[in-house]
Amino acid sequence: MEDILKVEHLDKDYPSFSLKNVSFAVKPGQIMGFIGRNGAGKTTTLKSIMNLIHYQNGKITVFGKDMTENELENKQRIGFALSELNYYPNKTIRQIMKVTKKFYKNFDEKKFEEVSKLFDLNLDKKLEELSSGMKVKYSVAVALSHKAELLILDEPTSGLDPVSRDEVLDIFREIVKNGDRAILFSTHITSDLDKCATGITYIHDGSIIYTGTKEDFVKSYLFVKDKTKNKKLQNEYISSKELEDHIEGLIDVSKKGVFEKAGIKPVEPDLEQIMVYLERSKSNESFTL
Repeated sequence: MEDILKVEHLDKDYPSFSLKNVSFAVKPGQIMGFIGRNGAGKTTTLKSIMNLIHYQNGKITVFGKDMTENELENKQRIGFALSELNYYPNKTIRQIMKVTKKFYKNFDEKKFEEVSKLFDLNLDKKLEELSSGMKVKYSVAVALSHKAELLILDEPTSGLDPVSRDEVLDIFREIVKNGDRAILFSTHITSDLDKCATGITYIHDGSIIYTGTKEDFVKSYLFVKDKTKNKKLQNEYISSKELEDHIEGLIDVSKKGVFEKAGIKPVEPDLEQIMVYLERSKSNESFTL
């Protein structure tokens, strides 16, 4: 199956930050969650994919075609949205749509109105009057109306209430269910990825430390909650912290037998637990008050 998006050996240097050899791919039918701490390089990577910033080295291929050489053609097939819509705040959604449709040769205004109705999106509201959830739905409505096959979204669920987030995730699942579209979205809300992602790409300090299926990522680790506070096992953790009544932390799945032998039963972690404790291990966070 040909990749819809392929990023190869991407390098981008800033005075205080660099993307280093960033490589990953997104396949048709996939919802790829792009995770990492704030400042890890998620937005820089997404902007590089869309050719909005210049990068020093690397190659980006979309729909089997080099993005730099085929930018205008490829962008007809991509729906892209940064974390916050802030252009034309005093214009209504209908007015903004009239401008937006001129950029897409396949834009279907009737389809846009149908999807907007499905999303309960009031086209006569000004952009500044929309909630964060409605702005996300507007971006998705535009993407569906010009038949986008790849959606690239930066923090699309940030700031949404739980009901709106759940609605947006349902929309994502619906978009990819036929297997001919894909979604790449960055987020720090890992619970969203527990619900809808099929793949995970994890960036730390400008470098990819994992890309692959969510299932394989989660199965690589186990979570431990040790109420016996066995200090002899301290070095077996990837990272851990001691709380008032227990020690908890993340371990490699290969360490399962060590803890079971000590009478402790590790369990499958969620994505938040994995990310929190991997980040703690890499930053060696400790606090003295």
